[in-house]
Amino acid sequence: MMNFDEARFLRIQTGAVAQAEAIDTAVAECLSRGADNLFFLGTGGAGILMQPATLLLRTQSLFPVFCELPAEIVLTGHKHLNARSIVVIPSLSGTTKESIAVLDYARARGATILVLTGYDDKPLAQAADHAFVNFAEDDTSCESFYLQALFVVLSIMRHRGECPDYARLIAELKTLPALLVGVKKQIEPDAEQRATAIKDAPYHIIAGAGATWPEAFYYGMCILEEMQWIRTRPVHASDFFHGTLELVENGVSVMLFKGEDAARPLVDRAEAFARNYTDSLAVFDTKTFSLPGISEDVRALISPVLLATIFERISAHLEVLRNHPLTTRRYYKRVNY
Repeated sequence: MMNFDEARFLRIQTGAVAQAEAIDTAVAECLSRGADNLFFLGTGGAGILMQPATLLLRTQSLFPVFCELPAEIVLTGHKHLNARSIVVIPSLSGTTKESIAVLDYARARGATILVLTGYDDKPLAQAADHAFVNFAEDDTSCESFYLQALFVVLSIMRHRGECPDYARLIAELKTLPALLVGVKKQIEPDAEQRATAIKDAPYHIIAGAGATWPEAFYYGMCILEEMQWIRTRPVHASDFFHGTLELVENGVSVMLFKGEDAARPLVDRAEAFARNYTDSLAVFDTKTFSLPGISEDVRALISPVLLATIFERISAHLEVLRNHPLTTRRYYKRVNY
């Protein structure tokens, strides 16, 4: 595979799944002390990656969960954030200024702070009650964050008696690192062609639903816009028919992210429409990838993980085809803003 270090990828994702037990221990401690709600407070892309886990807890548990914008919450406040809150802050660098500010805000209100990060010697890890450190970089962080957030939510459900299959789910999730390498190998023969179809379009409409919507949003905003300077219009598939459909015509790129959870029919509907009105439709469907030993319910949980690992391969080809490295920035961390 082009520009891919398999050993590095396996090391990082194995590190992510190895966090399951430590996360479960920390969650159990929080619940034993009376924690009665959960906040995911990630900045930018890291915050988006918390949304599938938020959706799972919101739909499968009665435990209240909030996924908020750190920069906003420190200005507006939040009545539910208090000493009985578990606050999860993901930050790969451990230095994100908005995340440091929200940690201070949550700490002042007595919340218990769990940080997911790549470094143990940075401000967020140093200030956390529980720091879960797994080194990663931009091309490997999505899977790592998705999985660790999922472990937090599954643990909460386990201790509340809402996840009787917890042991099986965790056991299957721990086999993912090697299986994700297999998924990368499955997409690689088509990755250059997929990237070629993306590289020259003036903009892309990108849609998903359920657990795939956050990855659609993330790929548009954090990869195509930030890392490739390509204009995108991410839209939830349920909102596709309330405005965005009027932009669809021949020559307009529509990219659809299809997963395997209950929201899949929403993307099916967008696909059925787009096939009639644009000649530039690309569907990325997790069902088309083999995952030996993974049950249907786990496949539904990890649809965004699969999409992230698929699009890493596409992006690797995209940066070469466009002669635009994914690390190139004009403004991000380069100018004051």
